[in-house]
Amino acid sequence: MIREWGILAPVIFISLQALQVIIAPIPGELTGILGGYLFDQWVGLLYSTIGLTVGSVAAFAVGRWLGAHYVQRLVSPDIWRKLGFIIEAEGIILCLVIFLIPGLPKDMTCYLFGLSPMPFWVFAVVSTLGRMPGTWILSAQGAHTASGDYVEVILLTALVVALALPLYYCRIVEWFRGKQTNAIDGG
Repeated sequence: MIREWGILAPVIFISLQALQVIIAPIPGELTGILGGYLFDQWVGLLYSTIGLTVGSVAAFAVGRWLGAHYVQRLVSPDIWRKLGFIIEAEGIILCLVIFLIPGLPKDMTCYLFGLSPMPFWVFAVVSTLGRMPGTWILSAQGAHTASGDYVEVILLTALVVALALPLYYCRIVEWFRGKQTNAIDGG
């Protein structure tokens, strides 16, 4: 359907990528793969990155503009409890780590970072750079699927799972538990 838009297909796709950040129920993994499938690996990466950056900075701006009262209603109580510490964070490293690690709710964290003291331009640069490795992998999966290179798709998927699962379960879960315990204890 996107290809039917012809010359406007990239604009439609970039808009879809931006909207999937702003309106979280659209799964970003699927749109990332779609970009590679429709436009090939590198052009898909470019279009996805543009859309993801536009959506991320828009969500950041909405969080900054409308404030904590709005954002707290927007994100689930579970995400607010686990990631609420972002509001006090200025850390470039924290932002980069959150956007690098697969499986973390990046779309909602854009709104939360909008509540933080982090400057707008810093967030724009760091979130864009942090999303790029995952976006590249999704674009590559889509491009290999389009060309029928299913072995490469399986290998890329296995590589991501092999890297992400141990990191996610061993480090990140414990880190969030520690943040949650500190918040409960008042520390």
